[in-house]
Amino acid sequence: MDTDVESLTFEAALKELEGIVARLESGDTPLQDAIALYERGNALRARCAERLDAAQARIEAIRLDAQGRATTTPFAAG
Repeated sequence: MDTDVESLTFEAALKELEGIVARLESGDTPLQDAIALYERGNALRARCAERLDAAQARIEAIRLDAQGRATTTPFAAG
């Protein structure tokens, strides 16, 4: 949980987020820890959304040329 959220892959962020949700749903987490988990989970959720948005933009950048072949337009994901 010490890993910087920005350096996580989508899959790693999602896996960690799922673990946080499970811990919070268990109801066994002390309040202060639950708050920290919620904050981390919110950052992970934002990271996952960012990665999904970037993937969608890359997919949308695919275009057909005059001959009907797929071409791509470079997209700089943030």
